[in-house]
Amino acid sequence: MYWYYQQPVRIHFGQGVLRKLPEVARSLGGKKGLLVTSKSFVRSGASARILQESEGLLAAVFGQVSPNPDVKECDACAALLRQGHCDFVVALGGGSVMDSAKAAATLCLTDDPAARYLGTGEVLPQAHLPLIAIPTTAGTGSEITCVSVLSDHSRGLKSPMSSDGFYPAVALVDPELTYSVPPYLTACTGMDVLCHAIEAYWSRHHQPVCDALAVHAARLVFEYLPVAYAEGRDAEAREKMCEASVVAGLAFTLPKTTSAHACSYPLTNLLGIPHGEACGLTIDYFIRQNAELGCARVHELARLLGYADAGALADAVGALKTALHLRTDLHDLHLSEAQQAQLVQGSKHPNLLNNPVEITESMLRRLYAGLC
Repeated sequence: MYWYYQQPVRIHFGQGVLRKLPEVARSLGGKKGLLVTSKSFVRSGASARILQESEGLLAAVFGQVSPNPDVKECDACAALLRQGHCDFVVALGGGSVMDSAKAAATLCLTDDPAARYLGTGEVLPQAHLPLIAIPTTAGTGSEITCVSVLSDHSRGLKSPMSSDGFYPAVALVDPELTYSVPPYLTACTGMDVLCHAIEAYWSRHHQPVCDALAVHAARLVFEYLPVAYAEGRDAEAREKMCEASVVAGLAFTLPKTTSAHACSYPLTNLLGIPHGEACGLTIDYFIRQNAELGCARVHELARLLGYADAGALADAVGALKTALHLRTDLHDLHLSEAQQAQLVQGSKHPNLLNNPVEITESMLRRLYAGLC
């Protein structure tokens, strides 16, 4: 079996590591940086506070990143980096912020619009500004991956882009930043972590280092996500979910995600279901389907996590979704047959080809018929 492992991101993990930001920026040779964040962090004053504590290294804020960032937002961020002659980028937020910042840190060194590379297969340039990623949710693992997920709403498209140039230089993972995350967002992002781990383990490109990471992350989610959801300021639960997020990110970066993520894109793009909840909606279906079609690794993963078999693992995932008040179906949306057909077609995403068994159109039709 041939495999390789690569992880170029320096990770600082622990309570209060945000205070290392000026030191880390200087270690990268940074003199003039841009803080990329969301509108909520601008409104709360968090971005202004970080600017003030950056010891003059952060010159401006781009605070226009939306929950499903459009390519035009990325272009605007890249333009601000060019205009300001910035030499490094800091991303403060969830996956959407980091995805935008990754792409902008590369595209700012070109005149290319982000749409040129989204869903087109065109190879991204490798030159990029150094990026410091500071996650504020325990979910996407984007602080240590080479993937950026953007949307082009004009084309009805949401898709990942991958480039070695997207790896952040440094990740500052401070669990204190997640204490204020509300329960629903905690649940959604935590379910994303679980899907990263499960899909990484059964991916066609699985390998032993990532396997071990995937098992560790999944165990943490089952144990600590219910606690973080119910008790948002439980320091241990928040720290363990941040650990799970980082470790799951390490687990899936190279093997990539599979079927549940493929289906999540149309569920988010067409129906507005948040990414983690959208991934979780189908993951137990694919646990059962992959096992039934002969993927022994699903049963193997179940046993490593303490369950008798794949069916028991799927039951546990379903129970977790119910406990977190996440969607288990689409009944309330009253989708027409035409809308279901759109979901089927939208799920034919390249990630689907990474699933350990072939997922046919008829399987997708049964999936969505069952959910509706």
